[in-house]
Amino acid sequence: MADITLISGSTLGGAEYVAEHLAEKLEDAGFSTDTQHGPLLEDLTLSGIWLLVSSTHGAGDIPDNLLPLYEELQAQSPDLSAVRFGSVGIGSREYDTFCGAIDKLDEALVACGAKQIGETLKINVLEHEIPEDPAEVWLGSWKNLL
Repeated sequence: MADITLISGSTLGGAEYVAEHLAEKLEDAGFSTDTQHGPLLEDLTLSGIWLLVSSTHGAGDIPDNLLPLYEELQAQSPDLSAVRFGSVGIGSREYDTFCGAIDKLDEALVACGAKQIGETLKINVLEHEIPEDPAEVWLGSWKNLL
């Protein structure tokens, strides 16, 4: 089975919990995983499968621990044509910028040549007190696309 790198960006830890939960479910399904909380570009293999999990804070802002990676993607435009990725955003529909961080990250990856697998899951924390639950349901379909 494929190796999957989970990349999380979190302000209060929620996205980290979701990434760790998804890593556990992927390993149960026979995949090998590497979970990175707020990595830099140099920490990542620029090929394979990435699964991004990010919360949004402020006015659609990327969490502080993932902002350096986002800025590196924009400044360096690395060749990510060998990367396929999926994404999970966590936010509140109370805001106009609901899941704005994951939208920005998706755009940055695609601009660098990465290819998205499936649709981005956007979890509304007002509807899902435990975001791991809808993420796990989404993962069941997403992993079949690999």
